[in-house]
Amino acid sequence: MPQWLKNAVFYEIYPQSFYDSNDDGIGDINGITQKLDYIKGLGFNALWLNPCYLSPFMDAGYDVEDYLTVAPRYGTNDDLYNLFKEAHKRNMHVILDLVPGHTSDQHRWFLESKLPERNKYSDYYVWSKSVWEKPQGYQWVSGMSDRDGCYMLNFFNSQPALNYGFNNITDASWQMSYTDERVKATFDEILDVMRFWLDHGCDGFRVDMADSLVKNDDEKTATASLWRRARAMLDKDYPEAMIVSEWCNAPRSINMAGFHCDFLLNHYQKMTYYGFRCIEDGQNKSYFSKTAHVSAHNMLNKYLDELRQIEGKGYISVISGNHDTERISYTLDNSELRLAYTMLLTLPGVPFFYYGDEIAMRYIPQKSKEGGFHRTGSRTPMQWDRTLPNLGFSNAESSKLYLQVDDRPDAPCALQQAQDDNSLLNLVRRLNELRQQYPDLQADGSMEILVCDDKSVLCYRRGNIAVAFNPKDESAILPIAMGEKLFETGNAVSQSDYTLLGAQTAVVFKLK
Repeated sequence: MPQWLKNAVFYEIYPQSFYDSNDDGIGDINGITQKLDYIKGLGFNALWLNPCYLSPFMDAGYDVEDYLTVAPRYGTNDDLYNLFKEAHKRNMHVILDLVPGHTSDQHRWFLESKLPERNKYSDYYVWSKSVWEKPQGYQWVSGMSDRDGCYMLNFFNSQPALNYGFNNITDASWQMSYTDERVKATFDEILDVMRFWLDHGCDGFRVDMADSLVKNDDEKTATASLWRRARAMLDKDYPEAMIVSEWCNAPRSINMAGFHCDFLLNHYQKMTYYGFRCIEDGQNKSYFSKTAHVSAHNMLNKYLDELRQIEGKGYISVISGNHDTERISYTLDNSELRLAYTMLLTLPGVPFFYYGDEIAMRYIPQKSKEGGFHRTGSRTPMQWDRTLPNLGFSNAESSKLYLQVDDRPDAPCALQQAQDDNSLLNLVRRLNELRQQYPDLQADGSMEILVCDDKSVLCYRRGNIAVAFNPKDESAILPIAMGEKLFETGNAVSQSDYTLLGAQTAVVFKLK
């Protein structure tokens, strides 16, 4: 297990939209390097970059044309190597997005695979037996190559699925077993991609759709066997490198597949894992809502169950949001966000923050960009300074921007919030400082529920430290006497044998 994960707090960056260093209207690698001190100053000590590889950008870079080359719009490979170097100088780590399930249809592997003549790459992708045959239950494209067959898709037409074989063979005329030597080379290529970037200073990978490699693999046992190969390679040759999965099932990802961390994703439409965001029948049913009065049981039950199952083997990664989901501020206001962030940064595991969530950037519904569709509204440019053109994201003409910045006069910006001691940005900074100061609040610290009542009051213990919440719009009683107060948002008052929690309050304190 990489030791640096024990107190890691990640900051996710969508490169297109973070900071434009060369005034062309799009964010770039050098722009990220220039903002490392800002990120470090907030207490984040690790970065996750969304894909920055060569791509036709039909899916914002998740359609990779060359895994080993930085897209020119972001800079060069040397720029990325320099980012790794500068981050390491600051005792920060950088992980890249690994997209192993599919490539762009412009990738050289696919250009060779679709040729009618047999070659090294013929079996790198999943092809049906004939151009006239589209087996049921899958997405296919036909008639777009001289090869007699249809190629399987993962998502868009431009994203042919890489071939890692099938676990349950239903048609041997075109399906290969995941143990077949003909498909082994595909995952070997992915391992080589990992080695390339690790050798140049990368600290690990977030793995896109990690559970989706082997087809007809309902229990994911075959897919897990591939990732165990990756983990064995890391343990042997890169013991301080990490992998975090987009799996959303920590016992499978960590215990079965060997990942160090697994994401829990928040989709506001349903209450999954956490009630950070939840809309039911048009109403906000998040635990943090000041009016919903939802018990924390619904939010924590699955999390606690999975936490018990993976104890000592890996970490759950709670996220504020990411490039695929509406921003957390879409359903929570600033006072509710203060409680949500207190929980996110005091739970066991390795937390991830999406860029701009520290200032409550808005989700802005708009026209799709590069295959973003509804996700585009969460990918707008970072808002640095209200006094500068384009809120400090770029000096380019606004018409040239990757996406338009929030044009409302009250658009939250980093500089203005940094100057306000009571801002959300400074709350995040203080929570990160607290987490670094007290090992009990870090990834490996224990967790015990002390209070979880149907009136919404929640209190959990991390070693000798307690974290308590009252999300309601009225005061509530915590039947525990508060010791030394370490952090507070709202108002918590200690009494002789209990603590009075004001409306919308979260407090971190030492137990007596």
